[in-house]
Amino acid sequence: MTTTAAPRRIHHKPDDRDRELLNALQAGLPLVRRPFEEIGRAIAMPQDEVLRRMGVLRDAAIIRQISAIFDTRALGYTSTLVAAKYPDERLFDAAAIVGGHPGVSHNYRRSHAFNLWFTLAVEPGARLGLEQTLDILAERTGAESMRMLPTLKLFKINVQLDMTGAQGNDAKDAAPKPAPKRGDGVLPTEDDKRFICILQRDLPIEPAPFDTWAAEAGIAPDELLERAQGFVDRAYMRRFAAVLNHRRAGFGANGMAVWDVPEEELEEIGPRMAAFRSVSHCYRRPTYEDWPYSIFTMVHARSKEDCEQTIDAIAEECGITDPSRRAVLYSTYEFKKVRLVYYTPEYRAWEDLALAGAPLPEWRPQAA
Repeated sequence: MTTTAAPRRIHHKPDDRDRELLNALQAGLPLVRRPFEEIGRAIAMPQDEVLRRMGVLRDAAIIRQISAIFDTRALGYTSTLVAAKYPDERLFDAAAIVGGHPGVSHNYRRSHAFNLWFTLAVEPGARLGLEQTLDILAERTGAESMRMLPTLKLFKINVQLDMTGAQGNDAKDAAPKPAPKRGDGVLPTEDDKRFICILQRDLPIEPAPFDTWAAEAGIAPDELLERAQGFVDRAYMRRFAAVLNHRRAGFGANGMAVWDVPEEELEEIGPRMAAFRSVSHCYRRPTYEDWPYSIFTMVHARSKEDCEQTIDAIAEECGITDPSRRAVLYSTYEFKKVRLVYYTPEYRAWEDLALAGAPLPEWRPQAA
């Protein structure tokens, strides 16, 4: 059985300077040998103070990880969002089996009849594709229903919590931004994979962290940084940045607003919804007879009331006033949330067990 680590966490309430630093770290680290010095210069904070505050924020689990944020599809992985339905008494056991798959990075209970929501990725060349993997998970967990909801169109993906509170719940960009690019159409080489495996780790909090990684790998620091910048240029990597624990950072409401949008309006409505700054993700996904919602918008806010204000503003902006054409699913329990690890043998090991009919690994969270 696999479980999350449960290190001792300190309690820390971020002050104004912490919040300014967290905004800068989420926006992205410069790919230079002394990135924290550059971050400090941008916000008028000495490097030693940046490092001290980051250590506290990590010990308090407000910063989950600082690493490269790769585009899963650009690296050749196939992925999907999944909605599943279980009786309440079986939900936690089912979630443990689902979370045991190495390609499941997010796994939540949500406030809906479809009560388990998770993301699943399978590696390039997998013997079991997404559909067969889900068939096995559905059978092993006794799911009443399981729906694949892959991305049909990506309008936005940009998780950056506004720690300073400078923007309102209805703040939006002046004009919709173009959809993000997802790779250059060329899959990573074996040499690329070597560098991806280095960059996907959690960055040390020290003055020259990339130098440490380069020394461990036996390469020059400039070579590592040049390759990282190349991954950004090729749209393999969206940015190198801090990922926060939403709840510990003060964002207690995680609302997935889903919208019933007519086919002919999707290309117009999607970018308008994505323009709202409180929306971190905006996708077009398939519909089913029991799931009519074609656009998904993820909203993170400090309270449920703040979430609702953003969602109401989206509805007004897009002319979706009929409440039957939308639903809001709140996260009520986090079973698993990790960064996806690429090019690990755990994918094949999971398939070996599944194909042999052996018990599957489990992931059960432990209280910190």
